Amino acid sequence: MLLIEDHKHLVKALRQGLEEEGFAVDVAYDGEDGNFKARATNYDVIILDLMLPKIDGLALIKEWRKAGIQTHVLMLTARDTLQDKITGLDHGADDYLTKPFELEELLARLRALIRRGHHIKDPVLRICDMTIDTSARVVKRAGQMIHLTPREYSLLEFLAYNRGKVVTRTMIWEHIYDEYDENTSNVVDVYIRYLRNKIDKGFDPPLILTRWGEGYMLRSEEMTAPASATPAETTSPSVELK
Repeated sequence: MLLIEDHKHLVKALRQGLEEEGFAVDVAYDGEDGNFKARATNYDVIILDLMLPKIDGLALIKEWRKAGIQTHVLMLTARDTLQDKITGLDHGADDYLTKPFELEELLARLRALIRRGHHIKDPVLRICDMTIDTSARVVKRAGQMIHLTPREYSLLEFLAYNRGKVVTRTMIWEHIYDEYDENTSNVVDVYIRYLRNKIDKGFDPPLILTRWGEGYMLRSEEMTAPASATPAETTSPSVELK
């Protein structure tokens, strides 16, 4: 996600809380930098402060919608009048939260916006015999609790929202790492292996499939394993994913 906020102490607190929940967070401290990042990267959600240096939040969201940028936007502001809320929503915001606020409420609103972005209303995702409770961040397979780290959970949730579709290493890396991380996309193979050991080992059928030369996919309830897909541990280092 992208956090556009000029209050550095708030940014520090929010970023820490969001990262503890497994979110990868890019930050911009003014409207100009935020505008550049919002146009350059396909974020799941943008947290946008209303009062910003250089370009204010209302002007930003109005420009984004005019340019066809459909990323869900949650507006933050100290203004709490009804007219302020109406103005923000009418300019294209998807949700509105006034300061001060509780982190838990922000997290719940963000999870709802992310589900909306994938056209999913039920907070519980079901893939074969696996359930992912996106509100409680609880994963079970065949009724058995699966304990995941925040990054493993973020990867699994990303695959689940795109189940039945191939996602590349680059797509996964951009989703689970922020702009400050120095890891390369090759680390994705490592986390795929960690995840397979937890959700596939000892269960049938395997849910994480490798599409050779393309990327990874999570088996959907409706599909059978494609002929070109395999639950192999990882792709060969000599094969580049596109």
